[in-house]
Parts: sequence; C-alpha cells; structure tokens
Amino acid sequence: MNKFNISLLFTLEGALRPNHQERLHNSRGINPLLQFPTVLLCLFAFAAQSFAKDSRPNILLMMVDDLGFADFGSYGSEIQTPNIDRLASNGLRFTQFYNTAKCHSSRLALLSGQYSLYAGESDFRNAVTIAQVLKKAGYSASMTGKWHLKKQPTDYGFEQYWGHLSGATDFFAGDNTFRMNGEVWNDFEKIKDFYVTDANIDYSIEFLENALQEDKPFFHYIAFNAPHYPLHAPKETIEKYLGRYDAGWEVLREERFVKQKLLGLFPADAELPPLPDHVPAWNSLTQKQQQFESFRMAIFAAMVDRVDQQIGRLINYLKEKGEFENTLIMLCSDNGACPFERSYNLDIPPWEAGSYYLYDASWATVGNTPFKHYKQTQHEGGIASPFIIHWPNKIKNAGSLNTELSHLIDVMATCIDVAGTDYPKEDGVWPLQGRSLMSVFQGGERTGHDELFFVFGSCRALRQGDWKLVSFYQHQWELYNIAEDRMEQNNLASQMPKRVARMQKRWREIAHEGDMDSKKHMEPTNDVPSPDDRNSWHDPEKVADWAMPQF
Repeated sequence: MNKFNISLLFTLEGALRPNHQERLHNSRGINPLLQFPTVLLCLFAFAAQSFAKDSRPNILLMMVDDLGFADFGSYGSEIQTPNIDRLASNGLRFTQFYNTAKCHSSRLALLSGQYSLYAGESDFRNAVTIAQVLKKAGYSASMTGKWHLKKQPTDYGFEQYWGHLSGATDFFAGDNTFRMNGEVWNDFEKIKDFYVTDANIDYSIEFLENALQEDKPFFHYIAFNAPHYPLHAPKETIEKYLGRYDAGWEVLREERFVKQKLLGLFPADAELPPLPDHVPAWNSLTQKQQQFESFRMAIFAAMVDRVDQQIGRLINYLKEKGEFENTLIMLCSDNGACPFERSYNLDIPPWEAGSYYLYDASWATVGNTPFKHYKQTQHEGGIASPFIIHWPNKIKNAGSLNTELSHLIDVMATCIDVAGTDYPKEDGVWPLQGRSLMSVFQGGERTGHDELFFVFGSCRALRQGDWKLVSFYQHQWELYNIAEDRMEQNNLASQMPKRVARMQKRWREIAHEGDMDSKKHMEPTNDVPSPDDRNSWHDPEKVADWAMPQF
C-alpha cells in the first residue's frame, strides 16, 4: 500500500471519531454516515479497494519433454495419468496443436509468441517473454525446471527460478547447471530422495506461496525434464509397469489406436498405418531383446506416471489455498517421442544416478500413435502435441475435443488476453505471431492461422489450411492433405507440382524474413525421395551385455 492510501485511511478514521460525528449531526438527529460527504465515501471505497487482492486469473503453464501425442491416458495411453486426465475431462483437449519438434526452439516459441527463427533461436534477442510482459502487468512470475536457452530465466522476467540450464540432466544427481534465483545451486544431498520431477513441484509450491503472500496473481511455468532421457524413475514407480509391455509394440500401438478412436480423437473407421519398415517385428526379437525392450518402456511409463503424480500434488496445493478455481492451467509437450538410441551405463539400474537408458524409434512409434516419424522431424509425429487447457467455470463445452489449428506461439497471446494487458511495441521486438485462444475457450471462433511455419535443422514444413508440405532432412518435398490423410501416408507431391512450388516458395519467404544470421535454412531440398529412416534410431547391439536389474 502506498503512502497516499495510508494517509487517506487515517483521515477517514479521524472523520468518524465521536467529536466529528457530533459536528455532522443535524437538528433532526440524522445518522451522520447518511450525510457523510460523497467524495469521502468514494475515497473510502478507493482505499478499501487497495487492500483487495488482485482477482485476475492465475496462469499455470506446464511443458513436458519428449512426450508423444499418445502418451497421456486422455490421448490414448495405457500409462496411468489420472490427474492429467481429470484436467482434460473438465477442460479442452486440442487435436491439432503443434510444437516445433525440438526442445529449445519449442521453449523459445512458447515463451515469446514467435517462431524461434524470429525470436532469436535461443536468446530472445528480438522478443520479450511471457514473464516480462505479465510481470510488468502486475503478475508474479516464477519458473521451475529445464531452461535450455541462453542466459537464465532471471534475465528474462522470472523473479523466482529453480532448475537446470542444461538440455538434459541426471534425475537423481543433477548437474552443474542448476540455479536458484540466478545463483549456483548444488544442494542435492540436502533433499531426501532427490528426484528432479518431484523437486520441480517442491520449489513450485515454495514460489507460489511467496506470490500468494504478495496478493498478486501468478504466472508460473514448469518445464519438466521428464520423460526426456536418461530414462530415470523411482524403483517403486517402475515396478508398477513391469510386464505391461511384454506383448510388444505392435500390440500396444493397436491398443492405443483403439482407445484413441473411442475417445473421439480419430474417426471410428480410421485405419492404423502399418508399422514403419525400420521397426522390427516383435516376434523377430530374441527373448533377451524382448525383455530389454519391455523393461525400458516400463521406465518411460514410470516417468510419465511420476509427472502425473506431481501435477496432482500441485493441484491439491492450489485447492487447499483456494486458488484452483481461479487458475488457468495449460499443459503441452515440446516435441514428439524421441527415437534416438544413445543408451550406455546399462549395468546401473535406472533408479540410480549414472545410468543412461533410452528407448529407440520402435517405442517412439507407439508414443506417437498413429503419426509418422518423431522428434526433430516436421512430420506429424514430430510436431503434433497433446495440449490440455483447464479453467473452472470459464470453458464452454468442457470435456470436449477441439480441432482448432493452433501452435505454441499462441500461448503468449492467450496469456496476454487472460491477464488483460498488451504486447509491447518496442524497437527490436518483432510483432506477436501467435493468436489468442480465449474465444475458443468460450465456445466461439477466432481469427485463426492461415498458415503455420516449421523448421528444425534440415527438416521443414508449411501448413496452409488442410495442405501440408514437408521435407525429411532436406530430402524431396512431400505433400499431404491433412484433412483426409493426417497420418501422412499418401504423398501427393508428384500429382500437384504447382501447389508444391507455391508452398515451397512461401516457406522460403518466411524463412528468409526470420533468419537474420545464417543462410543454412535457405539451402534447397534435394531430389532424393525420403528414406524414412536414420542410423541413429536403432542399435540392436545395446542389449548384448545387458542384464535385468534386481528388484
């Protein structure tokens, strides 16, 4: 409270003392408050209002890492995610929400409302963050988890931060990039049973407690490292899934697709595409290989399960504080399931520091059911993300699916709309490229995207309405009608060369405008058809010296 309001209260208090009341009585004994000057009553109301808590909505934004389109229960998975699924059943699930297919570029797009090429690739040099905009508007801004961008969150508007600056970390031992409010943090041993996913919520609750004591609405961002490799999970959580994946990826993929159709994510008559050629048949594996594959998928499932448990803990905290009803919650993934086989230290169990399990493209195909390809690629398996929005009593048609074509860049615009503030017009800051989803929450329509631009390395795409142009690691352009062929099985490029030429030209125009430092994105695609495979996706020799850890 400022000095003016404090002095105003003393003035009003003095005006209501008995001697003042006597002077205000008239000859008929009318209650003095009925004759209290209108201007003073207005001032009293103004002063009282200054004590009131800012009632604007809180915003809780959560991003998981390397989680496929089908990895939450509400998107088809067998993994137990009851807390996330309740958010979905009482909120909205988006079916055409896109990320950038890669960790750092997705984080940049999420926080800036711009394509990463425009915002500055990893340093926001042409952008501002949601935290900076909302902090200026009177919000508390805090973050926990993975940063994976240049500098630190505290350099970009976050007043409180705990987490790691690295792109991946040991879940049980951490690394040397952990920071607490800009300072080096290495107190891992002081936290009993340290596990990064759990610690993210420990510090989230601490930061939100601080914000609530200030009577400010909060913007809080949690960037879970899970289920990004290394695949680490507490022993008791892994045990829940032992044996669940013994049937193999063909069976699990089919189970997920059946569930997706029951949930309405795909038409009842939709057909699951065949397993990619690079994925071996489950029955072609040796018994030891099957055991190894089933086990590492159990670790992955445990990581997702643990994220759900911790989100549930945070939801319970918000309910205890009476803040849940006034909190907009958004949950997404930074890219599709990860196909890369980089495992080592398999002699250490995955509930201990130092182990380094991954799964490969085989289980990643299940994670992205029914889409094509994976993280880094701009096919649907790389960029199609679960996106769940929950906001009690504010979402019309809660529990429904939404087909709005949308992208991570829309989150900034949505937050601005919810907070009732404006995007800054400053030199050096590119205009906002995202568009608010607020009207979608309310059951209305918005002026949506005519096109969406995608790039990571030499993987590229452009979506215009129902048409999608895409290149796999700089190979020949492919063309799909997404409305009819969401699984990208029928390449129409050879049949529609003029459309391919127009869309290719437009993709290059967007890339040229945003890429100010490098010409790497302007290199032409080649004329070689996509091989639909990468050497880094499989390594069957990894299992040779492996032995099942003892439980």
